[in-house]
Amino acid sequence: MHTDRKPATRAVHVTAPPLNDSRPLSVPIYQASTFAFDDPDALATALGAPDQGFTYSRYRNPTTQALEETLADLEGGVAAAATASGMGAISSILLGELGSGDHVIAQNCLYGGTYAILRDLSARFGVEVTYVPGDDPAEVAAARRPNTRLLYLETIANPVTKVGDLPAFLAAGKAAGLVTVVDNTFASPILCRPIEQGADVVLHSATKYLGGHSDVTGGVLVFAEEERYRRAWQHTMELGAAADPFAAWLIIRGIQTLPLRMERHCANAGLLADRLAGHPAVASVRWPGRADHPDHEVASRFLAGYGGMLAFDMHGGREAGRRFAKGVRLAKLAASLGGVETTLMHPASTSHRQFDAEALRAAGIGEGTIRVSVGIEDADDLWADLAQALDGS
Repeated sequence: MHTDRKPATRAVHVTAPPLNDSRPLSVPIYQASTFAFDDPDALATALGAPDQGFTYSRYRNPTTQALEETLADLEGGVAAAATASGMGAISSILLGELGSGDHVIAQNCLYGGTYAILRDLSARFGVEVTYVPGDDPAEVAAARRPNTRLLYLETIANPVTKVGDLPAFLAAGKAAGLVTVVDNTFASPILCRPIEQGADVVLHSATKYLGGHSDVTGGVLVFAEEERYRRAWQHTMELGAAADPFAAWLIIRGIQTLPLRMERHCANAGLLADRLAGHPAVASVRWPGRADHPDHEVASRFLAGYGGMLAFDMHGGREAGRRFAKGVRLAKLAASLGGVETTLMHPASTSHRQFDAEALRAAGIGEGTIRVSVGIEDADDLWADLAQALDGS
């Protein structure tokens, strides 16, 4: 590790495992399921720990190791575990850390898949969940119970770009004796590194900004402590959630241009947010870089940029939102995000379709909310597309 170097440098110089006295400049794809040994004792040792050799790619693989070491370095963690999807990372940490009857405190603006697994854990195993607004760190102490085990946060919340006071919330979680988990997908390690703010575990859907090209599905867990990593590795390996080596290789390729892409994502999002705010069909715009965003001051304190995600609310509610989503021509109507191309969705009818009106309001989502993942295209072309769809809505 060269932690004295900036993330933009470290992201480019991904290191492959050594081969005798040389090292490949780019990371090879080790498309192997099984590795052979000459010594049965060496095989037995390697089966028992993640750093004692390669035995079976569900346990570890040289390509996925390169990805894991890169993300641990970028996030400031001691180790990482790559998974087959972002939900694989979320499921692995929640299933690994929680037991029957435990209690979770989570902010109420969350990725829909996270809501789903917390709801499932509640129904099947009696895991209790308290959702808090995420406005005041005192919410943690107020919600804490004797059986509270874990605090779950998002750096920039999906889908409405809420930004809580992450350092203060993590400090409150630590004071309450909780395991603190942060989904850093929207920010990426270029804009925020939650372990530096006190998080125990950071996770990403690597499908999004890390991969960046809408061609790979993956996830990653990064750990602040070795002991928690080793427990999680054992659990993730037993669940069969490990990343495929080819997927890991694609994510590595994406990471090497991540700093450049994040700079363009942020710049384009800022321009579109300002133009959207001036359009008569738009009721409000939410992008943390705007001074009128309720969390702008907080975001300015710990984010190195405001991200490529924005949300806006349309006059006319659900039907106006649906008409707009059907009217775009350049931007793509798609469920995922973080790619080089601009995508958007209408959460009330898609990603959060399982929410009733009350649940939507609690999550800060309006009937006419549109979530936009701003890509790296020419900003004027993007605005022309959004403007014509707004005019027709």
